[in-house]
Amino acid sequence: MPTIDQLDVEILGKLTMNARAGIAELAAELGVSRNTVQLRLRRLESEGILKGFQPIIDLSAVGVPVQALVTLEIDQRGMSRIVRGLEALPEVLEVKIQAGREDLLLHVAIGSLEELQVLTAAIVDIEGVRKTNSNFTVATPIPYRVQPLLNQVTKGAGWGRSTPAPH
Repeated sequence: MPTIDQLDVEILGKLTMNARAGIAELAAELGVSRNTVQLRLRRLESEGILKGFQPIIDLSAVGVPVQALVTLEIDQRGMSRIVRGLEALPEVLEVKIQAGREDLLLHVAIGSLEELQVLTAAIVDIEGVRKTNSNFTVATPIPYRVQPLLNQVTKGAGWGRSTPAPH
């Protein structure tokens, strides 16, 4: 099982705040060598911890102001077909499989409430979808984050084998 320490978390945190930061900049800010940062990033990627880098897009700024969380009750025997059908809908940003009453949780973005009605009709038309339920997001007071959790997970782990955590 891959493990991370506080230096890994610091590197990831700095990249979360500025994904354009270069190796030299990260090394200088953290007080470690460029080689250390480069090796850490390579390891985090090869172990599947760091999945990549993506820009954060303000969908409202590009004319897609409405976001909703849509739950689906489905015939689970058709899961892969349903997921393929959802993947074909550009408004579907993310799909999560759930345990519980509803089977899937969708994060969708659309231009208007009328467009949401059209989208949910298209979703229900996918063979195996039984029912949808939509909840609108009106604000995001805590955007997606992992830094506090990573800090907790690596509490006391230090900065690797040869370097103690800074005080």
